[in-house]
Amino acid sequence: MSRPVTMSERPLPAHEGVRPALPGAFAGPLHVRSGPSGGEPALFVHGLGGSSTNWTDLMGALSDVLDAQAVDLPGFGHSAPPADGRYTVGAHARAVVRHLEATGRGPVHLFGNSLGGAVSTRVAADRPDLVRTLTLVSPALPNLRPQRGSDPRLPLLLVPGLSALANKRLAEVTPEQRARAVLDLCFADASQIPQQRIDEAVEEVRRRNDVGHSTDAFTRSLRGLIGSYLVRGPKALWARAATVQAPTLLVWGARDRLVDVALAPRAASTFPDARLLVLGDVGHVAQMERPEVVARAFLGMLEDVAVGT
Repeated sequence: MSRPVTMSERPLPAHEGVRPALPGAFAGPLHVRSGPSGGEPALFVHGLGGSSTNWTDLMGALSDVLDAQAVDLPGFGHSAPPADGRYTVGAHARAVVRHLEATGRGPVHLFGNSLGGAVSTRVAADRPDLVRTLTLVSPALPNLRPQRGSDPRLPLLLVPGLSALANKRLAEVTPEQRARAVLDLCFADASQIPQQRIDEAVEEVRRRNDVGHSTDAFTRSLRGLIGSYLVRGPKALWARAATVQAPTLLVWGARDRLVDVALAPRAASTFPDARLLVLGDVGHVAQMERPEVVARAFLGMLEDVAVGT
């Protein structure tokens, strides 16, 4: 007698070719991309310099079980800069909370990558009523040790006097060169990226070059993130992580050049109800590099929660 197929073993929604970007619309001040309605509500939060399109493939893989939305954080993607000009982790977290409150979608399955992982951790800690589960892909948790192989220009953006020079040099690079440099940094093996995704990244760089606030949003969000690393006491991000009540899935790429995989064991022991998945040949954006694997890991967490393990 064959055993029943578990949730993590069920067939994922099939799609021929590369999935197109999901349709987007404004929900208040934030631009939001939505998948097919149905299933439990979920919200996806991108990383520094990213946008809601970073979640296209994972949202597609989970479209049978989640009613998913992906936001563009203030100043990123198609969202306007914040009215108060604040780009701290706390300010981004408050923008996510306001969106959830305004749309009445909470509690949600909350996903975050990189900066979005730090933001989602803050949301889950401060507003447990809004978070059903938490999935973090290479979350940018506090770590002041420089990561080997990271972009050497990033530290320059932290110094007001030098950031203009760094931004000037970046502006001299063509959109194609800039997009490929970002993809090379984020992916373990950029040669595996479909051409359609490369074309989308180039077009996004071109669009951002025409938006006056794009560079400011990136630079000030980076400073806000590093600033959160310096906080001590109960408001520190690690301390907040220790208070998260939601079941948590941590996904790391062993070849991540932006957030050190050495943080993974500490994260797994800090979040009270955590599962850890480290993927060997993966970089900083596992949800883009191995969306099916991340989807099955998330479904596995739902199984754990359902049976109370």
